[in-house]
Parts: sequence; C-alpha cells; structure tokens
Amino acid sequence: MSLNTTAVRIKVTLKDVKPEVMRRLVVPLTLRLDRLHLTLQEAFGWTNSHLFEFFAGEVRWGIPDPHNDYGHQPMDARKARLCDIVRETGAKTIHYLYDFGDSWDHVIKLEKWFENTTTEGLPFLLEAAGRCPPEDVGGAPGYAEYLEAIGDPTHPEHEHMRLWGPERFDPNVVDRKALEAAVNALSDTWKPRRRATRTK
Repeated sequence: MSLNTTAVRIKVTLKDVKPEVMRRLVVPLTLRLDRLHLTLQEAFGWTNSHLFEFFAGEVRWGIPDPHNDYGHQPMDARKARLCDIVRETGAKTIHYLYDFGDSWDHVIKLEKWFENTTTEGLPFLLEAAGRCPPEDVGGAPGYAEYLEAIGDPTHPEHEHMRLWGPERFDPNVVDRKALEAAVNALSDTWKPRRRATRTK
C-alpha cells in the first residue's frame, strides 16, 4: 500500500460454512469501519440486528458500550478507517465478527490495491456466491443442522425448520442483483454533498 492507494479489492468469506458464502467487493481505503460493517451487511444480506467487531491481531474495533463492565472495550469503529487497520497492524487478512451469539466470522482478504483511482461509485459488489444463512439460526453448527433438516422430508425437525426459515431457502441461490442494488445505494448515500452556489 502506497500513499497513492485509493481503493482495495476484498474477498470476504463466511468461515466454517458450506456451501461457501463469499462476496468480492471494491471499497475505498478511507472507508470508516462502521460503514464497512454496513457494506458487508448489505453485500451478504444480513439484517443488521446484532453487534459487530472487526479484529486484526490483538486489536479490535466496534461500537464501545458505556455499560460494559467487563473491561474489554473495542476501539471506536466510527473513528477508524480501513487504511488505519492496514497501517497500524500490517494485516492482509482482517476478521469481521457479526452477532456475538451466533459468532459469524467473516474472513476479509485484502486482494488487490488500486492507486490514483476515483472512489466514486464505491463500495461496489463484484461477485457473490452462496446465500447468506438466516439470522439467529445458531451460527455455523446451527446452520448445518438447519440445512440438513430442510433438505430431508423425513427429518423430525423438517416441517418446523421449513416454516421457521425463509420460504424455499436454497443455500446455492443468491439474488445478486438485489445485493448489488443495496450496496450501490450505500455509495449514493455517502456521496459528499456539494455546497450550493449562490447566484447573484
């Protein structure tokens, strides 16, 4: 990464989940971590209903909780950018943990750097494979059990799980256009507003 680096291509894979759930995106290097969180929520199809943290090595970033008495407080994700993680830790792989109960671990690999390119229209979804698991399914082990139950009509939990989860859930079918539109909407929201010029 040089001083001229403006964007990075990332490959994000949901750990311990089969079939593979993966997203490839291009994001600005100066993207704030709270916005990277929102980008990943939209790219995967999560509902942003739980807490999150990014971590690289021993350093963690999230939303500090003033009522947390355990002593562990992450650095504020609203005040840190992706480039800060790279500069401070030298990491080429970052983890994004979503939902501390289900513990969805997203492995973020920094694949390719772009120099002197415009960041307009970013973040941008390049590739999507695999459907995101349903929220509150119980993490990777619960998701495996869920897929087993809905895939086997003789399974004792088949009917219950089929009714509990999304209708006709297929882990291999991903609505890329919907995910792309959701990510694109973020880039429109975060565009710097131009000041109106007064006419005399």
